[in-house]
Amino acid sequence: MPPLTPEERQARQSLDDRLSRRPLTLDPGGYMVIFVDDQTQELVAKFYTNFINEQGLACDPATGQPIPCAGGTPRQAVQIYRGRTAKELCIALLEGDNPIPITRLDHAAYLGRECQRAEEALRHGTAYIQD
Repeated sequence: MPPLTPEERQARQSLDDRLSRRPLTLDPGGYMVIFVDDQTQELVAKFYTNFINEQGLACDPATGQPIPCAGGTPRQAVQIYRGRTAKELCIALLEGDNPIPITRLDHAAYLGRECQRAEEALRHGTAYIQD
């Protein structure tokens, strides 16, 4: 199969960008912050609990206040997961000794995509920013 043309790559990137801006329903089970640990060369996922209020906002169970996307008081992760590959990290997240309480399939699919993106960044030595 021939590689994608620059036009095909651009069309796929435009589609991905558009899909990233769609409205989402938050998972009441909690959320993950995924990053690459440059020192250990591992993928890391920190799990945080939340609840969804009547306005659809993720709130801190301890304070009842909405969780800001940036800034705010740092929160303590409930669990930290590590893996050398996306597959290893996803197995730890969803099948391991302390699986995260995912309540939505779209959230599980999103986590799989993000773990794969983080692995690609680790493999190529590029920056990874969670979508």
